[in-house]
Amino acid sequence: MTSSAIRTAPLSAAALAAATPADRDRYVDALRVLSIGVVVLGHWLMLTLQVDDGRLRAGNVLAELPAAQLLTWVFQVMPLFFLVGGAAHAAALRSHRARGGRYPEFLVARLRRLLAPTAVFLAVWCAIAAATELAGVQAGDGTVAELTRTATRTVVQPLWFLGVYLGIVALAPAMHAAHRRWGVAVPVVLVLGAAGVDAARLLGGVEAIGALNMALVWLAAHQVGFLYADGRLTRRVGLALAGGGLAATTLLTAVLGWYPVSMVGLPGAPVSNMSPPTLALVAHGAWLTGLVVLARGPVTRWLARPRVWTTVVAANGVVMTVFLWHLTALFVVAAAVAAGLGMPEPGGAVWWLTRPVWVAVLAAIAVPLVLAVRRFERPAARPAPRNRVNRGLDGMAAGVGAALATGGMLAVSVTGLNGLLAERTAHLVGVPVTAWGSLAALGIGWALVRAAGR
Repeated sequence: MTSSAIRTAPLSAAALAAATPADRDRYVDALRVLSIGVVVLGHWLMLTLQVDDGRLRAGNVLAELPAAQLLTWVFQVMPLFFLVGGAAHAAALRSHRARGGRYPEFLVARLRRLLAPTAVFLAVWCAIAAATELAGVQAGDGTVAELTRTATRTVVQPLWFLGVYLGIVALAPAMHAAHRRWGVAVPVVLVLGAAGVDAARLLGGVEAIGALNMALVWLAAHQVGFLYADGRLTRRVGLALAGGGLAATTLLTAVLGWYPVSMVGLPGAPVSNMSPPTLALVAHGAWLTGLVVLARGPVTRWLARPRVWTTVVAANGVVMTVFLWHLTALFVVAAAVAAGLGMPEPGGAVWWLTRPVWVAVLAAIAVPLVLAVRRFERPAARPAPRNRVNRGLDGMAAGVGAALATGGMLAVSVTGLNGLLAERTAHLVGVPVTAWGSLAALGIGWALVRAAGR
């Protein structure tokens, strides 16, 4: 073949579902869809919007209705996504090693589906941010200006999750090697390290050290995914994790009061269980892991139905696109509220009864957005391999590129895109960063990984 790339026509969800290998763990795919779906639904339901004296006021239902914070013990499912990532990486790494694959090729294969749709999302929102800044909208007064500033600042905040995940993908081969050598001792050490970080931060006042838990806590969840892939999370282990995790979560929050009850961050709260993640979130993750282990049997049997499995395959094909664009749909509705659409008071009977309508409206807006850009999430043509002069240099370039992409993604989530042209400065772990610098690091990092992966 003389073409520089190997091209394959995209298959339909039904064709992909019919071609599913018999040994594929369908439950992992279903958990991936579930975890992102619940995150999207949570973001949509947590926001409250009111117009007071001509000004748009955004709030958080968990802050306005404290009793609802207990719902986060079920709906804060981010630990599950990292567990699913670990299980998927274990299977991918076994296959990759069997083919004699290299580290850069692994990175390209895993990062492409994350970064291609993210690049499109960032390009669109950078254009929106630059246009509104040039037009003077962001600097103005009133509801429109306030909404524009809020949207361009917060629409990229969920990218923190992709930044952390990029870093974990880069570390996955090394962490899987550690798993094969030391097994369950690896997540235990990571959790003990997270507890030490919490002690230094919350008791010793060393606030900066909290950033370490962004790695320790999520890597621990990822390592549990390796254990799942090995078949070591049996029903007995699931019962222990569910019971012990729930008891520990209750003790750390409701009984001792060391951590807040909410498993998501709340505005104005002195301590957040998510930013950075805490030992309470580790306990919560154990409880959720136990639940999904116990549910695996019946759900797997349900997934064997062709129509159900086809739906999961179709959802997996757009899951990252949905995650990226769901807040865009939310800001479209916020614009309608700012224009005069009435909203019920949070917590009232009318508010609760209209939640299904609220979600349906947001979904109706999100669907065409997803359909318009979903093709960027599909696997691209695979570049034909080239002979390399220095494989060690390729590995180093891939590692540096992954580090740049990780830092760039995290920094973009911190800076936001408002004040893009004015190069507004924010701080990531005490380091000053700008949106332009962050975007440049992300782009250069991905270019290095792709070049090394050829």
